[in-house]
Amino acid sequence: MADAGIVKRLQHFDSCTVSDALDKLGLTGAVSGLSPLTLPGRRIAGRAVTVKLGAPLPALPKRHLGAGAVMAAEPGDIIVVEHRGRTDVSGWGGLLSRGAVGKGVAAVIVDGACRDVDESRDLGLPVFARAAVPVTARGRVAEHDYNCPITIAGLAVSPGDWLVADGSGVVFIPAARLEQVIAVAEDILARETLMARAIDAGVPIGQVMGANYEDMLKRTEKQDD
Repeated sequence: MADAGIVKRLQHFDSCTVSDALDKLGLTGAVSGLSPLTLPGRRIAGRAVTVKLGAPLPALPKRHLGAGAVMAAEPGDIIVVEHRGRTDVSGWGGLLSRGAVGKGVAAVIVDGACRDVDESRDLGLPVFARAAVPVTARGRVAEHDYNCPITIAGLAVSPGDWLVADGSGVVFIPAARLEQVIAVAEDILARETLMARAIDAGVPIGQVMGANYEDMLKRTEKQDD
């Protein structure tokens, strides 16, 4: 089962805050072009269970794409599908969503198109993808492996990595750097919360966004320490 404590901590941050934290650490994790197709406005966070799709080859195991990942998933996990950005054919569908909901999967990310969007929405499953398409994967796409290293929009993702996704996009966090990223994200969130309060209180936006205000916040933080 995905660590509920980690999930709760990550859900405090939106994808932009996590992306900023990765930037400060010199890490890459944000991917572009993936949008919420089923439940816009829902922020999700969890641990990745991966699926690798590709061309149908004779030597591949005879299993329905995504089924192995659904069976391997634990409550709170997020299934992440390498579909190589394809939008002409689906890499995920409604029956898979139904099975995923039954296992307690928190969301599905597809680097490409999915189908049965209305069914997934009715099931309450957040699905992020590049597009919706009714075309079946049967005979066009096959599962090459699952719970293996994959590539999402050019970014390497491993099973057990973490991610945060919302209306701004999807951001992956390497498992080995999770605590560092959370610590930096907490600092960013605290600072931006103070800045937002100042704007709401009437402080001119130019002053709040200026370097002098940032310096003031840093001095305040040092005094608090």
